[in-house]
This record gives sequence, C-alpha cells and structure tokens, in this order.
Amino acid sequence: MTDTAEMHDADGTLRGARAELLHAARTASGWIPQYPPGTTRPNPASVLVLFGRLDSVPARTDDATVAADLDVLLQRRAATLSSHPGQVSFPGGGRDDADADAVATALREAQEETGLDPEGVEVLASLPEIPLAVSNFLVTPVLGWWRRPSRVAAVDHAETVEVFRIPVAQLLDPANRFTSVLHRDGVTYRGPSFEVDGTVVWGFTAGILDALFEATGWTLPWDSGLERPVTV
Repeated sequence: MTDTAEMHDADGTLRGARAELLHAARTASGWIPQYPPGTTRPNPASVLVLFGRLDSVPARTDDATVAADLDVLLQRRAATLSSHPGQVSFPGGGRDDADADAVATALREAQEETGLDPEGVEVLASLPEIPLAVSNFLVTPVLGWWRRPSRVAAVDHAETVEVFRIPVAQLLDPANRFTSVLHRDGVTYRGPSFEVDGTVVWGFTAGILDALFEATGWTLPWDSGLERPVTV
C-alpha cells in the first residue's frame, strides 16, 4: 500500500477509495444535501468526516484501498445536550474565535471530543456549507483521510458518551439501510438512515454519508420504501 493508499491505472488515472473521495469532493456542490435555513443568523460550525483503513485489513503493496476496507469515525452525543441529544454524529462543533478556518474547527473539535491526533489526519477537502436550522448552525463538513490512526475514546462524557469506527461495508449493506420518518411540529421529515448492530445513524449525519456514498459510486441498491419512525 502506498502512503496515500491509492494506485494508478495504466493511463496514470488515480484509483482507490481515497481517489474516489477526492473526486467526490471536487463535485460536492452538485450533491451535498441541503436543508432549510434557520430564521436567525446561523453560527459557523464544522464536522470531521474521517475515513480510515480497517485495523483488520493488512497493509499490502499490490492493491489499492477500496471502500470495503474502510471505516468512518462517529460518536454518540450525550442525552443531556440541548442540540441533537443522544444522536450519532461526526465529531465537530461551533467555531471558536481562535480557529483560523473551518478545517481548524473540525480538527480541534475532533481532538477535544475523541482524543485523536490531528497530525495523523490528511484533510482532503472542505465541502460546501450546509444550513442546520434545528440548531441554528451553518456547518462545513471537512473530509479527511486517516493516514496514521490514533486511539480514540470519549473525552468529555458530558458531551460525548461513545466514540466508534463503523465499517463502511456495514453501512453500505442494503440490509442495514432504511428511510427514517420524523414527525415534528406538524411536519413529516423523511431521510436515508443506517442501523449497524443496534446503532442508528439518521438525520444530518446520515444525509451526508448517503450523498457521499452516491457521489463516490459506493452505494448498493437498497429499499428506500422501508420506513421506520425515529424520535428526538
């Protein structure tokens, strides 16, 4: 495996999961999910969408890392938080005055919440901002590649109760996919969702993963007509 876990075709074209993520990032304006903006001035925030190679997959020199070799870093938010309590999310949060940009926010928040070493993260791209009216944030997803994975765990249990790496292959498994249905304030919301070993990923986080998997060409056909209610 090369340092960046990618290989070249005979014509020099990059292939492999990292290359597919880079290509998706270049076209993100066409696929990034959009949600209704809030009614007040939103606060800037960032999340780290971090993909790494599964620990169980040995390094090799004759092949590229493919989607099935990857996992993605997620966390479960504390049930006592006022914003998205108890939900599975990417590491991230609001921008501090000391943050130079959206990337700095994503890496700082990820380090504070999961304990990861930012030096081991290769930032692939900052994706277009996404309004999130329910918490009045304007969120920049920062796409990352974990070159040197570090140990992760919940740092502050008042904010994060669990940190885990979910295999991408399990998220892509059609048997683990469904459409979530949320009824709130007289409005019904539907969106793509995942359930892996009892862990449900839905809402904003699932929307980004679903769109990104489509953009990379990783998505497998699944039954979007299978609906399940979710509660907040």
